Amino acid sequence: MDSNKVIAAASLTDDLLVEILSRVSFKSFCCFKCVCKAWLAFASDPHYQWKLPKIPTGLFHGRKDSSVAQLVSLSPNDEEINGALTFLPRHEHLEFVDCCNGLILCNYKSSYTYPEACRFIVCNPATQEWRSLPDIHLGPDDFACDAFLAFDPSWSAQFHVFKFHGFWALDTSKFEVFSSDLSTWIVDAAWSPFIDSCSQHHFIGGVLYMHTGGDEILGLEVMGSGKPPRHFTVKLPHGHSDLVSGCFGQSSGFLQCALPEESGHTVAVFNLDTCDSYKWSLKCRLSMGNPFGRGELLHGGAAGWFRWCDYQIVALDSERKALFLVDKVQMKLFSYNIITGKLSKIKDGCRTDYLYYVACYSKLSVLSSLDHRQETR
Repeated sequence: MDSNKVIAAASLTDDLLVEILSRVSFKSFCCFKCVCKAWLAFASDPHYQWKLPKIPTGLFHGRKDSSVAQLVSLSPNDEEINGALTFLPRHEHLEFVDCCNGLILCNYKSSYTYPEACRFIVCNPATQEWRSLPDIHLGPDDFACDAFLAFDPSWSAQFHVFKFHGFWALDTSKFEVFSSDLSTWIVDAAWSPFIDSCSQHHFIGGVLYMHTGGDEILGLEVMGSGKPPRHFTVKLPHGHSDLVSGCFGQSSGFLQCALPEESGHTVAVFNLDTCDSYKWSLKCRLSMGNPFGRGELLHGGAAGWFRWCDYQIVALDSERKALFLVDKVQMKLFSYNIITGKLSKIKDGCRTDYLYYVACYSKLSVLSSLDHRQETR
């Protein structure tokens, strides 16, 4: 490299560097971190990490055929990502469970394990690294898939797995958390058995936010040092009693939720201020017009009982200015451009259980260490 360019690059302030790096792809940014130790330290600074790019790669969902999962691509540069997870041992017996900020959670249970045991595997499809977790005991009415992965590299290099024991996440009688730094499961002895857990969830800033049904969100704050998470609840925004057809997202360090309202032709996007008594503020209201060429899109009673929506919001990406929707009548996956109002079809014959995936191209010590890798037997 030209010496004058090296000097010019070294003289850039952190704020100016953040503006430059925020405009490059995440894969290129990971390469730039290798330029020098100063840039690596800068990239790991929590003060700046939320500003740095997280380029969406696609939407993951489980499969019922011989493959573990399928990646519906949103990026032309994902050829190196093994979306079927065939690099995992005994991948034919694995079940896709969850994904979070580039990592994937699967469970493994077959004749090779004793009947009451389940083994979870956390992997990175972009780097093909993986780690097997210690076996966990399942009860007769327990379902292994009722688990959630929590990983936020801007908050910590560690990951956690939250496991609820019970019947389809209802009347959960036991709650355990796996911590990658301790390599063990922690049982929460104070867990209430009467909190419902549902599939809508998001992990940001060390807190797993879960829609528990109705108008409440359960917050589980990671405490570290082998302590169980702190529990608290947050009401959904006033006048919005359900998140069944909506979704969580994040922008600039804020938790967001996108909720269909009125006749379904508008979507309200709210920010949660975690520094101000967990109050919601309306960020914007998106006018959907008549995106699917039908009349009413939100049906049912005005009080919220037995209401249903013709579409499901599966992902909100404020940086990309996009919503990702499933038309449940036509069973098609769409992207909706928040700026232009344009609706674009992504895929036919789809489902509603998509999980947003952003590739993580960095090597992670919690996955790459040979001490952490256990051959699945």
